[in-house]
Amino acid sequence: MSKWKELQKEHPAIEPRPVSTMEKMHGDSADNFQQVAELNSGLSKNEDMVNHPAHYQGEIECIDAIEASMSKEAFAGHCKACAIKYLWRYQQKGGVESLEKAQWYLARLISTEKKAL
Repeated sequence: MSKWKELQKEHPAIEPRPVSTMEKMHGDSADNFQQVAELNSGLSKNEDMVNHPAHYQGEIECIDAIEASMSKEAFAGHCKACAIKYLWRYQQKGGVESLEKAQWYLARLISTEKKAL
């Protein structure tokens, strides 16, 4: 039984997560990491998925718009939640890249807190 299924039984309030395309194609196994890595190897070598992912770029960077839409406390909470999310799932999804994203959000949280001093 998968860890997710065990957690669902222990904590029935947890909603079932959507099944990814990779799981539909290949099942729920550790081998998926290698397959995902192979699919991602087609990404541009210059693309920075941690600091400047292309899907968040535009005239105004998404994180700046999020910060502008919130109080300082709310934005700090957003950064904290994102860091926790990436730390929580790094072994199942993303590996080192997820750790780098968590580090990025933690650095942004520290910067936000220092600005308030």
